Amino acid sequence: MVIELFTSQGCSSCPPADALLADLADRPEVLPLALHVDYWDYIGWKDRFASPAFTHRQKGYAHAAGVGTVYTPQMVVGGVDHVVGYRPSELIDLIEKHRAAPDRVSLTATLANGTVTVEAPAAPDLGAPVMVQLVTFLPEETTEIERGENAGKTLTYTNIVQDWRDIGEWSGAEPLKIDAPLDGGLPAAVILQRTGVGAVLGAARVQ
Repeated sequence: MVIELFTSQGCSSCPPADALLADLADRPEVLPLALHVDYWDYIGWKDRFASPAFTHRQKGYAHAAGVGTVYTPQMVVGGVDHVVGYRPSELIDLIEKHRAAPDRVSLTATLANGTVTVEAPAAPDLGAPVMVQLVTFLPEETTEIERGENAGKTLTYTNIVQDWRDIGEWSGAEPLKIDAPLDGGLPAAVILQRTGVGAVLGAARVQ
């Protein structure tokens, strides 16, 4: 299952959530991803991992949920369930809920000669088409925070998303096979998600 953490180096409430995400990194059934947002940069520390694209993604989740504001730290489980990022008991409950309802689609993602090949069997009951997304991330990075709410702290971050892009659309009527370039040597994963930051129907780490 995919767990997204919307976080910021400029947010004093985020370090416990960052540590919680790190604890999930070794669980084989979980793909935890940290997306650093940029809307706290103005308070004194510019988060070097932040991207307006990740802020836009979080706002998309808020819009889909009928919520008018965004906040950090926030975790989104499976594209549908939201929880405050430093509440481990609530997160564990959501993880168990999603474990009881496995991915709708089983897919593979293999890398050879700079190209990732994504494959899945036909899924005629898929309903509406889904987006095939390719995500690259840094496994771990430590930063000394010099200003802002976390000034003076040295913080370690896990699975820091560098790029999240659509590489295709799939209706499920036929088997899926998509090739996409993958450079840079970073770990990567492929995610199937309903259009408009909806439910995640499948995910696989690139092997």
